[in-house]
Amino acid sequence: MLNKNDSEISTDDCLRLVLQGKRDAFEVVVRRYERSLRSWLAVHAPPGVDVDDVAQQAFVAVFSRLDEYELGSNFAAWLFTVARYQLKTETTRLRRVADYRTRYAPELLQRELERIDGEPPDLWLDRAESLKQCLETLAKPSRQFIDWRYREEIPLEEMARRCGRSVSAVKKQLWKIRQKLQHCIEKRIAATQGGVS
Repeated sequence: MLNKNDSEISTDDCLRLVLQGKRDAFEVVVRRYERSLRSWLAVHAPPGVDVDDVAQQAFVAVFSRLDEYELGSNFAAWLFTVARYQLKTETTRLRRVADYRTRYAPELLQRELERIDGEPPDLWLDRAESLKQCLETLAKPSRQFIDWRYREEIPLEEMARRCGRSVSAVKKQLWKIRQKLQHCIEKRIAATQGGVS
């Protein structure tokens, strides 16, 4: 790391060191600007945008394009401009996802309902029994997540608080657990149907 106290080194000096190959000097720049950048993003970001992700993307973009920065100019202005574009990109992406879901979700739901309607009731009983057995195979922490979300109907924010994780980490964990359960159910149903044939 740098020998001087971080506050004694100018941003341009840190950037000069980074350009000379001392990449760890960029850590000083990140520490110097991350709080103000995150605060700015929190004020300007619409709901649903992960401010920490956008800030990280901005720092990565600035680091990767550092050779475009003119030493002696206003680094903070450049960083915040890059962050503004990162925020626009993320907002556009989220709008597209929301638009896609709005347009196609009803159609997909209708198809799934038609598919389910055509399945014999015995298959639903088999699935319910398979789900019960698959739930028993889950590790205790995964079962706790399922209980919180589906038995106690605890909001994601509360789950995140209880387990000391971010909401996005909780969403990802639930997705993984549901995938595992789906795979387990399909495997059991296939084994049952294979045994009957």
